Amino acid sequence: MRLPVLAACCLLACAAPGAARDRNAVPPATPTGAPRNCVPITQLRESLVRNDRVIDFRTTGGRDRYYRVTLPQSCPGLGFERRFSYATSLSQLCAQDIITVLYQTGPMRGASCGLAPFQPVTIARTRR
Repeated sequence: MRLPVLAACCLLACAAPGAARDRNAVPPATPTGAPRNCVPITQLRESLVRNDRVIDFRTTGGRDRYYRVTLPQSCPGLGFERRFSYATSLSQLCAQDIITVLYQTGPMRGASCGLAPFQPVTIARTRR
């Protein structure tokens, strides 16, 4: 009875590194214009956190319109939690704004990190 349990544990251990790598994979993107310092919040429809440094913002006007923000430094916990908050008094999100990682367990907040310019991109479609 121990052998099947041990084998299952070994399979999970072997699969975990690949799964973690895939989860933090950043799909290739092609720039489609000059970076922008600010983007109107009303244009942002979805944020896709790729890892601790890269966030793709899907915008209005079609499924394939994105801004990619590559943070100047790693933001601890962002790639794992995949959630963040921001506060702005403007109707825009800007490269100078700060995001804060939100933990799923409890009302805890994580690291606060500065954004970077919003690069308009086309994201390559990946096969699953």
